[in-house]
Amino acid sequence: MSKLVLVADTQWVANQVEAALAVGGWDIEVVTDPRQAATAVEEARPSAVLVDMQVGSKGGMAVIRSIRQSAGVRPRLILLLDRSADTFIAHRAGADAYVLKPIKAQELRLALEGNEEE
Repeated sequence: MSKLVLVADTQWVANQVEAALAVGGWDIEVVTDPRQAATAVEEARPSAVLVDMQVGSKGGMAVIRSIRQSAGVRPRLILLLDRSADTFIAHRAGADAYVLKPIKAQELRLALEGNEEE
């Protein structure tokens, strides 16, 4: 079973991710406080981290940067975006991939596997 840390502070985002990955064998840990994301990633040592662009007062871009800078592990980082016009933000933040909301199960699985088509 693969480990995933989801950084999101809204229940509907967590519900969509859990539903999309229900048959994928993912063990999902939800972190609702973006200030705790890097610590949670360091402790969980997941293979992937999914960060909502609209999380708390810190924002997804800052969360990804803090994980890259402080975590001793190097998981696949994916940013959840609200609109396709924001794809440049994912690249600027250092994300490995992005997925648009509402989340489509196949797109999320492909991004987690590293097979996304951008």
